[in-house]
Amino acid sequence: MSGHSTYKPKTGFTRWLDSRLPIIRLGWDSFVDFPTPKNLNYWWTFGGILALCLGIQIATGVVLAMHYVPSGLAAPGGSLAFNSVEHIMRDVNHGWMIRYIHANGASMFFLAVYIHMFRGIYYGSFKPPREVLWILGCIIYLLMMATAFMGYVLPWGQMSYFGAVVITNLFGALPIVGKSITTWLWGGFAVDNPTLNRFFSLHYLLPFMIAGVVVLHIWALHVPGNNNPRGVEVKSKADTVPFHPYYTVKDGFAMVVFLILFASFVFYMPDALGHPDNYVPANPLVTPAHIVPEWYFLPFYAILRAVPDKLTGVLCMFGAVGVLFVLPWIDRSKTRSMRYRPTARLFFLIFIVDCLLLGLCGSHEPDDKIFANLAGFTFIDSNLNSYTWLSRILGLYYFGFYVILFFLSWTEKPLPVPESISEPVLKGPALPKGATAEAEKKG
Repeated sequence: MSGHSTYKPKTGFTRWLDSRLPIIRLGWDSFVDFPTPKNLNYWWTFGGILALCLGIQIATGVVLAMHYVPSGLAAPGGSLAFNSVEHIMRDVNHGWMIRYIHANGASMFFLAVYIHMFRGIYYGSFKPPREVLWILGCIIYLLMMATAFMGYVLPWGQMSYFGAVVITNLFGALPIVGKSITTWLWGGFAVDNPTLNRFFSLHYLLPFMIAGVVVLHIWALHVPGNNNPRGVEVKSKADTVPFHPYYTVKDGFAMVVFLILFASFVFYMPDALGHPDNYVPANPLVTPAHIVPEWYFLPFYAILRAVPDKLTGVLCMFGAVGVLFVLPWIDRSKTRSMRYRPTARLFFLIFIVDCLLLGLCGSHEPDDKIFANLAGFTFIDSNLNSYTWLSRILGLYYFGFYVILFFLSWTEKPLPVPESISEPVLKGPALPKGATAEAEKKG
């Protein structure tokens, strides 16, 4: 995609280094002179925002690990782990800020990754030749989920402890290997001190694995190049601009705006995305009234609870993530961007609302009534007036969306797609393929 390198060493040292380790050339070709489609909008800036979030999480996590004690053993006022978090908040210089940045940074990370994924689905960034790029992104998402869950356990508060109990017990529903996996995660016969040690070790390791897969993700991106809102491949140099300064400035501006949102949570509402029960030391004898995961897991939690059978619920929850891996082979439409697929676009917008409502369902008790004031009327069955039933309906559409995409691949008639990226700008409205020459003759 990038063609021949344009990097020219200008000093004796850079010439010496370039002939032995061309790392400067790699950076130049990848992030300075890399030809990028000229029509990328601000939805494409979330890739850079995600890299920023990962850097923030690793940097703050390393500092927090210097003061954290991964031990669930009892101590005055709580456990050693719980007390070490309080020590970070009260006694470590700027510890409160570092912890709030790390805790809210996880939410910002997932906010950015969900926008990034929805953008990829809408514009068809998973379609050939970018299947490996999409799969690597899904692997990053899985590693993020595992890292976030283990990090949520580390404060060893009430919600941390019982969240670990609920999630680790889910693996026990798997046939044959379930019990062995659960015992390995626990490090014993229940969630206890060995569990906390395992989770701390893995929570520290996984971000560096994420960074490694991110490098592969960027590498896979630079082979075919960026997708773009039109969904057509680059035809000539006229369709592209150098990554620097055009997109470094654009991405930099988007990062600043995102950091303003980030800072507003850190400094003005640091606990808004957390749960108050996690400020109570873990007590296995006192179960919280409502055990809920972090907000970014709520849609999958709603799908899990919507299914009465435990094994089926676990499989549906894992399947909700696993289906993303095979999306390139589900949606086989040759038209990438949903800008030119009005029917698919309608179902996609419903899909976004569906995911948001699943998150709402996951945040409520299963038996809570949706229409509390109307439940007594005869036209609303009180058994159906619950978040469990709403979760079932929404869960069916979640999986049904991928089935719809499969059939739309063969039945939908897309709108005319421009032949090149530059054509909509230079030639006016989009024209059907092959119609450009006739239009030029008439013009």
